[in-house]
Amino acid sequence: MEKRLFLKRLGQTALASPFFAMPMEVFPQDQNLPYPEDDEAFWKRIRMDYDLKPDYINLENGYYNFVPTPILNKYLEHVRKVNYEASYYMRTVQWDNKNAVAARLAKLVNCSEKEMIVTRNTTESLDMIIGGFPWKKGDEAIFAAQDYGAMRIHFHQQRERYGIVCKEVSVPNHPKSDEEIVELYESQITPKTKLLMVCHMVNITGQILPIRKICDMAHSYGVDVMVDGAHAVGHIEVDIAELDCDYYGSSLHKWLSVPLGAGLLYVKEKHIPKIWPLFAEHEDDKTKIRHLNHTGTHPVHTDLTINDSIDYLEMIGMERKENRMRFIQRYWSDSLRDVENVVVNTPQEPFRSCGIANVGVKTMTPHDLAKTLLKEFNIWTVAIDYANVKGCRITPNVYTTTEELDHFVDAIKTLAKRG
Repeated sequence: MEKRLFLKRLGQTALASPFFAMPMEVFPQDQNLPYPEDDEAFWKRIRMDYDLKPDYINLENGYYNFVPTPILNKYLEHVRKVNYEASYYMRTVQWDNKNAVAARLAKLVNCSEKEMIVTRNTTESLDMIIGGFPWKKGDEAIFAAQDYGAMRIHFHQQRERYGIVCKEVSVPNHPKSDEEIVELYESQITPKTKLLMVCHMVNITGQILPIRKICDMAHSYGVDVMVDGAHAVGHIEVDIAELDCDYYGSSLHKWLSVPLGAGLLYVKEKHIPKIWPLFAEHEDDKTKIRHLNHTGTHPVHTDLTINDSIDYLEMIGMERKENRMRFIQRYWSDSLRDVENVVVNTPQEPFRSCGIANVGVKTMTPHDLAKTLLKEFNIWTVAIDYANVKGCRITPNVYTTTEELDHFVDAIKTLAKRG
């Protein structure tokens, strides 16, 4: 009770004056402080790397994973370096550095560096494919009601521009099997189908879809598959060669913890020539993926920080991080699955999700649930209320403690009892 009262009062103080000025400074870290081998001690040490705002418990890391201090310090070093060298940097090593980062990303997700470029986010990556695809009138595209709005809208724009047909499915929150999902997409395929978009991890529920099985099915009909991996890279093991998709996009400022404005795009080499660039590029060889990668003058120091974020991920270990993310999600979601008036909108099988899940209270709208969690319990999250998902998306991160999750579980149980 004392802890809850403390959190409540702290939040009330912050909400009374939410726009107070914050000093712009680098928070020092003891670089000599080791990361212990013991698992519990290790994650406590990781938490020290994050400068956490005390006003609320942040369970909304899915939009943007703010960077841990070791990466932030590296980022500011890159900002200073680029600012110091100015146009000299931009006219000499800018592209060499960006290409080197892309090559390292390719290694991280297991594809050829000839098939990988650095973009600014998943929306740019996938809309480049949707907008640059060689559509003809009557061509069909398949995607889901649960897919991200920016891509769905862009498909609709191609419908208006080229006369393509958009076919939409609805992914069940609790599929009986992989085959149910594969058959759902397969049921919409006709000889006119050209492109199928599917989420690697559904952003509103955290459900992981059987990408390889969907790709195998679609390829048997001659259909290309574009994968929205916005929440996958840096969250779960991503092996593009194993997935065998045709296009893959991700946002690196999410679970890889790169500063805002970094993404990736994979295009299978044989498809590169048929995609029309978003911006004109000096590279006129249409077989090279750099042909698709002109973005104008942009914050190149963000690109440089991708290396530091990969370093940090490798220090943690991808397998270890994935296991941690799955543990903290199951810790709270398993505690709520059988609670009266509570609905968990994420599959129960461990392999069908990782760190993201969605929960609702039957007697509250998602908007009211999110608002009440912040106002009464100082828990920050986001409401989801579309398709077949009604609840709050809960996205803790590696710094989240079980004590914070206990507080969240208690809050949901309290609200569920109110009826």
